[in-house]
Amino acid sequence: MVQRGEEMDKKYNILIVEDDREIIDGVEIYLRNQGYEVFKAENGLEGLKVVQEQEIHLALLDIMMPVMDGVTMLMKLRALNYEFPVIMLSAKSEEMDKVGGLNMGADDYITKPFTPLELLARIHSHLRRYEKYLQASGEGEDARIFRLGGLELNEDTVELTVDGEPVKLTPMEFKIVQLLIKNPGRVFSAEEIYERVWNEKAVNTDTIMVHVRNIREKIEVDTRNPRYLKVVWGVGYKMEKQ
Repeated sequence: MVQRGEEMDKKYNILIVEDDREIIDGVEIYLRNQGYEVFKAENGLEGLKVVQEQEIHLALLDIMMPVMDGVTMLMKLRALNYEFPVIMLSAKSEEMDKVGGLNMGADDYITKPFTPLELLARIHSHLRRYEKYLQASGEGEDARIFRLGGLELNEDTVELTVDGEPVKLTPMEFKIVQLLIKNPGRVFSAEEIYERVWNEKAVNTDTIMVHVRNIREKIEVDTRNPRYLKVVWGVGYKMEKQ
């Protein structure tokens, strides 16, 4: 069984949204044995109602469900600014739905059938990250950790992680990500990025395009359909709000 450290002593509420009663009941047993409080729903509409009535710390969403599917529920959650981790449950045949879910703000996905150990390990990892996020959010202006979806940039340690995994950036790549992640949604021209990162007048901004391409290869699941680092054609670059 997954070992839970001191950071997991807190009582976490997990929502399972799945129309297969056998899966719901099986997952509930394993989660309750680990000390989690479990809430259940059989479609996205029921799931949204639970979220509005309970404090949820992590949700498991099946992709294909009647009434409201998991991707639609996920979109509504993020539109309502619910930031807790969401793990999508998918069949092997739903590859495009998994990609769509990640693009809409899912933190992870797991393919059915899955083992209890695999599911519990994923849940443990995401709850640990979420707890760190909540702690940093409470630190106010002194916080030097910036998060955007699965990206986490730490100015003190000069580190970037993607979905909890460290990413090795060059110093200039880090400074570009730092500028953009601290200003989500804002479009920066190549000239402005160059002048703010290099601290000198922009002469040749071709290097920005190269750095952006390299950063994308390190942080994006699909570089042709990036989730984070977007090009606004004819204008510049931005980190997409999540």
